[in-house]
Amino acid sequence: MNQTCRHCGRDLTRQFLDLGYAPPSNAYLAEEDLSAPELTYPLRLMVCDGCFLVQTQDYTDAGSLFDKDYAYFSSTSKSWLAHAADYCRKITARLGLDDNSLVVETASNDGYLLKNFVADGIPCLGIEPTASTATAAEALGVPVMREFFGAALAKELAASGKQADLVIGNNVYAHVPDINDFTRGLAQLLKPSGVVTLEFPHLMRLVEFCQFDTVYHEHFSYLALGTVSRIFAAAGLRVFDVEELPTHGGSLRVYGCLEDAPHAESSAVANVLSEERRRGMETPEFYASFQQRAERVKNQFLGFLLDAKRDGRTVAGYGAAAKGNTLLNFAGVRPDLLPFVCDGAPAKQGKFLPGSHIPVLPPEALKDRRPDYLIILPWNIAEEIKKQNADLAASGTRFVTFIPEVRVLEGSP
Repeated sequence: MNQTCRHCGRDLTRQFLDLGYAPPSNAYLAEEDLSAPELTYPLRLMVCDGCFLVQTQDYTDAGSLFDKDYAYFSSTSKSWLAHAADYCRKITARLGLDDNSLVVETASNDGYLLKNFVADGIPCLGIEPTASTATAAEALGVPVMREFFGAALAKELAASGKQADLVIGNNVYAHVPDINDFTRGLAQLLKPSGVVTLEFPHLMRLVEFCQFDTVYHEHFSYLALGTVSRIFAAAGLRVFDVEELPTHGGSLRVYGCLEDAPHAESSAVANVLSEERRRGMETPEFYASFQQRAERVKNQFLGFLLDAKRDGRTVAGYGAAAKGNTLLNFAGVRPDLLPFVCDGAPAKQGKFLPGSHIPVLPPEALKDRRPDYLIILPWNIAEEIKKQNADLAASGTRFVTFIPEVRVLEGSP
């Protein structure tokens, strides 16, 4: 299948990763769906030899991935709520936001972040296309436009007097199929001295720690600061600061502004760009061995499950997360090896994981079943999950993660 780069238009010829075929990672199934055909799509990454944007091959569209029944609710994770509240406090002080400001969040989800601005009396607007999460946000008092964000919507908002002092995009930049249009929208929405902050997983860390399970159809792009700086420049924006964050296994928080805005550039920008160049992120060699590393983790995962079954050990999963679905489907795991997964999100309970058809149960099920091993699929919040299930550890359950390699967590018996 011929495809051109989403940013620079160059023909894509270099494959970075092939995870086989999988359904959309958040397409959870009801029991009546299990006997119906299930759509799967190739899950492959390509890297552009021109701008080095890593991107999925195009097989699905955003409307089919982010629909009215979208099941990811940001507020499920307490650590993510704390992360959002901390950001709101810091950015309010840094930019001097008050009741005369306007904050806009793209992909505002269930109001997990904007509720902090509502509480502080700072005017805000969420832009969120999925009805399920938008309804939850509105219940918290967050105003929401139920739209996909892009240049046309930004132009409409700006024309109606709704230019922003701050535009936020947390874990959305990787999710947009037309990254150029989205970035032009950011520029159009800003006031002359306005600021945009984007958080996204850092491609450098994905490769370093073999985080192939963060690859799924909803993630159209996999981003490094060098590539983002070029995409910004093409839209009339510039990066003036960056922070390295521990979230999602290693993320960047990029601060951007219009080209002629008065924000001085931090030395952190040059430091991160220098580290990316030092590691060879703009050379083909950087991407060459990743497929073999991913397959090694897959084989370790399968070997662990097969050994546990042979030895009569019981196994359960925790976290019906997209990254878990990628791992399970790449490895071909079904309920015979992993009988159930628990998750705290009511929207997922009683459903079945896409592809693997493993049932999703509420966390209370663990109190009755007390498995020998609890596999934490969202390894990025493993410590939070471990604390929530401390009683299991006391009765002998061992907690295990598999990225970047099999690891029995400290505190397990």
